[in-house]
Amino acid sequence: MTITTKPLPRALDSTDVLAVAGVRVSTAEQTVLLDGIDWRVRPGEHWALLGPNGAGKSTLLRIAGGLRHPSAGTVDVLGRRLGRVDVRTLWPLIGFVNPTLRPPPPELAVEDVVLTGATGTIQPLWDRYGPPERRRVARLLEVMGVARLVGRKYGTCSDGERGRVLIARALMPAPRLLLLDEPTAGLDMAGREGLLAALAQLAAEEPDLASVVVSHHLEDLAVTTDHALLLNGGRVVATGPADDVLTDDIVSRAFGIAVRIHRAGGRWTAVHPEEVVSR
Repeated sequence: MTITTKPLPRALDSTDVLAVAGVRVSTAEQTVLLDGIDWRVRPGEHWALLGPNGAGKSTLLRIAGGLRHPSAGTVDVLGRRLGRVDVRTLWPLIGFVNPTLRPPPPELAVEDVVLTGATGTIQPLWDRYGPPERRRVARLLEVMGVARLVGRKYGTCSDGERGRVLIARALMPAPRLLLLDEPTAGLDMAGREGLLAALAQLAAEEPDLASVVVSHHLEDLAVTTDHALLLNGGRVVATGPADDVLTDDIVSRAFGIAVRIHRAGGRWTAVHPEEVVSR
């Protein structure tokens, strides 16, 4: 199904791309997944959403993407409140890359996979694409560092290459918010570094685009990461500028293990104190 929408007007009284207030999420069995979440994302900010397994990161990301509604609290996405708006009108303005979503057909050429992002479909709708869409595909593949893949079948690409192609696809409608759920999971070092370099390039090319990246590891954050939200047990441990939040004490509390945080060249690492002493 193709979703056609009119551009949404800007919110009148807020510059927030995302505003979450008092959000609680519980299952039918009354298991609490998120509790008392307050969070704001503004244009051009690049957030890391961190925490151990089961902390609620993916649940919160799905709420931010309009794919799930909270049990309590309010969520405003691009100035529109969930529960009062047809979320299908929001989806073209939210780029969501999630490994659990249906993958593109492996026989499609890389550039055609990206092209389908313009229509939000799995298969190409050829009569809907013209020169402007194809020019944007070429530019996005270049920004994501995979222009060399033009003509290749998607299924023959490496995991890292496919990840960058899917991000390019998510960017086709020119979204205002990009959501990435563990984009470096399963990648080797070369794949990870290539993807992180592409995210840094993207931030330079699209200065107003806000992004949220879910990760378990500080080493998987791009140099452009400027804010962080740490979760544990469905609750916020800390939120704010990355330099204030990614500290020894806060990260240790979030993950339940003593670590020391180091930053060099704009990248973070977390090391157990015993490993530091043994060096």
